Amino acid sequence: MNKTEFKMPKMGESITEGTIINWMVAEGDSFEEGDILLEVATDKVDNEVPAPASGKMVAHKFKNGDVVPVGEVIAILELLGEKETSKSTSKTSGKTVSKTEIFEKPNVSKESTAKVMAPLPSGEPAPNLLRGAGGGLFISPLVDSIARKNHISYEELARIPGTGKEGRLRKSDVTNYLENGRPFQFAHNSREGGNPVFQVPNLKFDKGKGKIVEMDRMRQMIADHMVFSKHTSPHVTAYVEADLTDMVNWRNNNKVAFQKKYNEKLTFTPLFIECVAKAIADFPMINSSLDGTNIIVKDEINIGMATALPSGNLIVPVVKNADKMNLKELAASTNELVGKARDNKLKADETKGSTFTISNVGTFGSLMGTPIINQPEAAILATGIIKKRAEVMERKEGDTIEIRQMMYLSLSFDHRIVDGYLAGSFLRRIADYMEQFDFNRTF
Repeated sequence: MNKTEFKMPKMGESITEGTIINWMVAEGDSFEEGDILLEVATDKVDNEVPAPASGKMVAHKFKNGDVVPVGEVIAILELLGEKETSKSTSKTSGKTVSKTEIFEKPNVSKESTAKVMAPLPSGEPAPNLLRGAGGGLFISPLVDSIARKNHISYEELARIPGTGKEGRLRKSDVTNYLENGRPFQFAHNSREGGNPVFQVPNLKFDKGKGKIVEMDRMRQMIADHMVFSKHTSPHVTAYVEADLTDMVNWRNNNKVAFQKKYNEKLTFTPLFIECVAKAIADFPMINSSLDGTNIIVKDEINIGMATALPSGNLIVPVVKNADKMNLKELAASTNELVGKARDNKLKADETKGSTFTISNVGTFGSLMGTPIINQPEAAILATGIIKKRAEVMERKEGDTIEIRQMMYLSLSFDHRIVDGYLAGSFLRRIADYMEQFDFNRTF
């Protein structure tokens, strides 16, 4: 074997660095040519880095989460020559079986197994793990690659019956499971024995004929994230409408001067974020996540902005510490993040850490929406189109009918954490801040 320096590969013309998400091959483990050695994130795209040849992982030079420049040595490998490679496989029933097809990690406790088998957040793909004999865990690089490609979680993968030796999962087990429509995708384990108590029925829908459009990786991740969120959180949606007349008129009167003074466009987004951040400060329990039976009330107020990309996909850049920013800083931050999102230049840190999300469905002309919670947050706000309507206004001199700028607000919340009183009070407070906008404010 020859020791070889394995460098961070170049994964795009403008890509200068990558973040190591996960090492797929541990130090001391062997691998075959084409096996996935590690996952690397660049901007919002996850890349799987394959092995150039068969060999052994000698050492990792960086750990998970490290940001590494392109061309930097990230591992030391021992690669086999052609003769050695042919000896590293054996023929079984006419098929080539890799020596590294299965790794065993014995003596795993029930507690640690339960933790490992928990669903991954944000629709992130999971390694292929399966309970083996004696309570150990077995992993196959080939099956692992299939599981990641199809975003199969630990929990779901553990339910697939294995036909290999000692119940080990084979490639054919996973491919057959996928062909059967992933019947255990949303099953829950019973407390006795871990058997699923619900199975998605095979209804054999007629899906029709037409042009086939394959989902790209981001669309698959979005789909998994949305289904996971609906499956995890009992969604309830509350609605209010707000009179934005003063806010709209103030923006229209000041947007040119604002841009001239700060060289920043003044959209409604920073104005909405300002109101939401104030309301969160008034009702901090809305700024939380659920961890088992514990509620984590976040210290920071980080507002995610659901942003549509030219491809039609969705991304959520995050305004960090929004409650501590003035209007100029909010405008600058939102403009920069939206611009980076549309140019596919967002860094990983700019899409992480949100504690509450806003989705402006009014941008597309929608009157209102029922947004899906951005896990693991407790709630998400949708803002509809701002529309002129005739409204009855109560004045000292009597009721009048006036043309007002009205907008519907929709709050979807996780009923495990948030009850109707908190959600309704919080949503009403956002509307109050919008309606009580100071028409005479300066900047």
